[in-house]
Amino acid sequence: MSFDNPKRFDRIVAIFIQLQSKRVVKAHELAERFQVSLRTIYRDIRSLEASGVPIFSEAGIGYSLMEGYRLPPVRFTREEAGSFVAAEKLMQKFTDKTLGAYFESALFKVKSVLRGSEKDWITALESQVFINPSQSVFNDKIPNALELLFESIVEKKQVLLHYESLHADKVTERLLEVVGVFHENNYWYVMAYCHLRQDYRQFRIDRMLGIKRTEKAFTKEHGTVDEYRVKDEYADKTRVRLLVDKKVIKYIRNSRNYYGFMAEKIKGTQVEMTFMCSDVENAFSRWYIMFGDYAQIIEPESLKIRVREIIRNMEAKLQLGDEESLR
Repeated sequence: MSFDNPKRFDRIVAIFIQLQSKRVVKAHELAERFQVSLRTIYRDIRSLEASGVPIFSEAGIGYSLMEGYRLPPVRFTREEAGSFVAAEKLMQKFTDKTLGAYFESALFKVKSVLRGSEKDWITALESQVFINPSQSVFNDKIPNALELLFESIVEKKQVLLHYESLHADKVTERLLEVVGVFHENNYWYVMAYCHLRQDYRQFRIDRMLGIKRTEKAFTKEHGTVDEYRVKDEYADKTRVRLLVDKKVIKYIRNSRNYYGFMAEKIKGTQVEMTFMCSDVENAFSRWYIMFGDYAQIIEPESLKIRVREIIRNMEAKLQLGDEESLR
């Protein structure tokens, strides 16, 4: 086997490692990962085969290694070993307890193959890395929520969900066929086919009050989570346009995406901002009040009405507080 340069050698080794990580690997996945042509990937695969690596290929399916063929334990650089610290901290804070425990167990196995210097590198970092999420993303009473949702996706079995939506007066019972799970705007969501609504819906995991396995098989063939998220992108959303003074734009730039930010246009000393928002009445109106003295509402009229209502309620509360303090 001949390698043209060290870069190609590193790529071929990385391809081999990826082949060990999955049952089937598609050529276009490898081409996208390494930013090379399919022709280059085919050549690299032939080089691995020439070196004695037993690779099976099937047109339209992908590549796989012969069952049981593995390299000795992989050696990590200290930088790669250090990345495990950040991964472990993130898993502890941004996944539920059960999945976090599985990751911790898996990481012990990874750490067991590290060299002494790599273990020292991790030990020195572990107590010095801290992650504090801004809010709780799971209900502590359901420590295995992600595990059950993952099972539903893979085994194609429905789950029974007890769910409390933001504006609901009572908890509803939902029978779901889980399509996928995604993290967005600091929260975990489930995209699923809901038998109660007879349609695809998304549910925030921290609002789940209970989840149970069932033996009921899926009744439909589902696409990917991205397909349904695209379909749902503008459903039941209201267009909002604001004129905001440039001087405050930097203070709201990080939070605007939580409220459906779409585009902005410079207009003199102001910036016209466009949003597609699913909750104008509560979430957007209260966010707007944070910087409303530096902004104007172009549309919709309902947002202006709601902001005035909130401000009147605030004034009434302030006046009541003043009266009570004088007594």
